[in-house]
Amino acid sequence: MAEGRKGQGRAADQLQWVPDILGPDYQAATLFVPTRETADAGSGGAGKRGAGKGGVAKAGWQQRAEPSHHFGTTVSYPEAGDSAPPHGRTKTVAQKRSTPQRPLPPAALYRATLVRHRPATLGTAVPGPAVLFLHGWSDYFFNTELAEFFTSRGYAFYALDLHNHGRSLGSTEMGGYVGNLADYDAEILAAHSAIAQDQGALTALGLMPHAGIHGVSPQVRDGITVGPSHSQNGSDHSQSSENHPIILMGHSTGGLIATLWAHHHPGLVSHLILNSPWLEIQGGAAIRRAATPLVQWADLRPLMRMRVPERSFYWRGISNQAYGEWPVDKTLRPPHAFPVRAGWMKAILAAQQEVATGLGLPMPIFVILSSKSMLGPVWSDAMLHADVVLDVRALALRTLSLGHSVTLERLDGALHEVFLSSKPVRTDGYARLERWLRGYVRQP
Repeated sequence: MAEGRKGQGRAADQLQWVPDILGPDYQAATLFVPTRETADAGSGGAGKRGAGKGGVAKAGWQQRAEPSHHFGTTVSYPEAGDSAPPHGRTKTVAQKRSTPQRPLPPAALYRATLVRHRPATLGTAVPGPAVLFLHGWSDYFFNTELAEFFTSRGYAFYALDLHNHGRSLGSTEMGGYVGNLADYDAEILAAHSAIAQDQGALTALGLMPHAGIHGVSPQVRDGITVGPSHSQNGSDHSQSSENHPIILMGHSTGGLIATLWAHHHPGLVSHLILNSPWLEIQGGAAIRRAATPLVQWADLRPLMRMRVPERSFYWRGISNQAYGEWPVDKTLRPPHAFPVRAGWMKAILAAQQEVATGLGLPMPIFVILSSKSMLGPVWSDAMLHADVVLDVRALALRTLSLGHSVTLERLDGALHEVFLSSKPVRTDGYARLERWLRGYVRQP
């Protein structure tokens, strides 16, 4: 068996997976993709969502041996122009000796980080469908229990730290900022390509049947490894991989991003799992329509900080440094979240408006929410058993118009991130998710 694992490592070397901060069964790979503006300029606008469901941004991926933060071996904090390692994180002597000096990526690229859970006990087990998880705003992936829920049931699990978040965070000042949610399209597409190659490596080793996810092999252009984009005949990645989709899962803002990505890339998503997705603004459609004109001036000053309450209620409920159970890294997920900027708020409202028009998603959808919200300005211990971020009533109403097959689950006592709730609540949540997976994805 040791020889098989050794060979598997060689087969997947092209992805340059390295140890992640979550532990020995977790690895990470850094992805660089062109910004939406760069892709649009190079494709004559083909990268815009307005091109239709078949139109996708030109997306490639380049991987580096060291993501911004990872466990054990070398860490590439001191890229030229980067700040020092986050407070509380220091390098070992061995890390200092072995960390290479690398230039900053070109300004025209976004950096994202793909994390996978590959248990050492995988052995000759055959991985099933791949799950890709997208975190919420100001967040990053750290829920090992979620990863292990899927891998223990035969799924291949991956999570993506989007650009300007978590492992992909350049600076907290611009943390979480995006002027258009379409800016995430290319890195999610790149993650799909990387997953396809990773799963393909297992197929080549006989650890996964060819019926699993696979995709187009990466190409080398000007010495940079990039993923598939548009070929000479005009075909795209969506067409080449549409028979091998992934299960896409998103939390909060990541749920909004996942919903729209599934809408624009339906051939790449077989099932959609949404955990408290931010599909509607607090107060519902009327509040969103009233707020939209207020952010139109964001075109002139997109980076202007908006005056909104800065509360740490959500962080208090999840962090083991407060009332929660989870080791949340403050350098990757600040307690008060990132600054809210006008351009970002406009992007959110525009995305929610697109959802409100009706998407008619063709894939089965599972949505899980808390049964109540507590959005008050004063902390209460009751907030440890409610969603303190979003209006779950507005989310529940919007959920039912997402597509043709929607399952909605409401949990008493659940937090905004249902699977970070207290043990009894999240156990109930996992039971409901497993029931849905057995019904819609595979036989028990």
